[in-house]
Amino acid sequence: MTIATTVSTLRFFRVRVKAVTDLTPSFRRFTFTGDDLDLYGDTGLDQRIKVVFPTDTAGLDDMPTGEDWYTQWREMAPHARPPFRTYTTRRVRNDVGEVDVDMVAHEVSGPASAWIARAAVGDEVMILAPTVHHTGVSYGIDFVPPARTENILLAGDETAAPAIATILEQLPPEARGIVVLEVPCSEDAAYLPQHPGFELRIAARGEAARHSHLVREVEAAVATLAPAGRGGDVEEVDIDSGILWEVPRTAKGGAALKSAPLYSWLAGEAGAIKALRRHLVTEQGVDRRAVAFMGYWRLGRAEN
Repeated sequence: MTIATTVSTLRFFRVRVKAVTDLTPSFRRFTFTGDDLDLYGDTGLDQRIKVVFPTDTAGLDDMPTGEDWYTQWREMAPHARPPFRTYTTRRVRNDVGEVDVDMVAHEVSGPASAWIARAAVGDEVMILAPTVHHTGVSYGIDFVPPARTENILLAGDETAAPAIATILEQLPPEARGIVVLEVPCSEDAAYLPQHPGFELRIAARGEAARHSHLVREVEAAVATLAPAGRGGDVEEVDIDSGILWEVPRTAKGGAALKSAPLYSWLAGEAGAIKALRRHLVTEQGVDRRAVAFMGYWRLGRAEN
């Protein structure tokens, strides 16, 4: 089956599960294969992709794949729309036609978690991703630090872990910083790779309040890494009706600053990320042009 392209450097790939690997209790790796994955682009870092899941009422053949696919998808009846979610490309092997995508396995709460729980070898999904023809700036990459950065702070919950892992693997050995990660259980700490210049502050949520470790350790890390500054006002986003997402860039897509003492990348549940953003910019005085924040999901709500 030939899938139409959305633009010359972004397209839908129809793939099937080749292998399922439980990396930790909460992180499950799906290795996908497909006839045209030699064209799948690996732009690196935290490259966002869309994974389309089939349901009982909406199959993959129902998914619009043309240039105006999203408008067409929104015009479909809700029960007829194949659901999709955002993930990170973890690894690409073009020579053998394979792509790895790591997903969080948790209790079933929607179509994505249901698919993750039951998926087996041979099951199909679609992936919207760059192609090997992509060049220049990728707006699917949200890790855009200044060329000169003394320290980097990477922080989030388990949904941000695959992106953080990929960033750590691709940063040069001389990069320095702190990673703060909150995960469901202690065994999940083994998911992140080591980096010689980063301290990993990982803790299991356990019975503690959600995001308590994340907020506490980010505040401690910023107190260590950020110079004293004067706080600035931030636009308050209603996370129940709006999207909490800002990646400082120039008009051409590059970093907003040439240099910064601290660059922060924050991703995860919108409520926690909103609080962290306010602390960094308003309370600690970190330049907002050096803070990327992404509300990946909202507690109690399923989102595409």
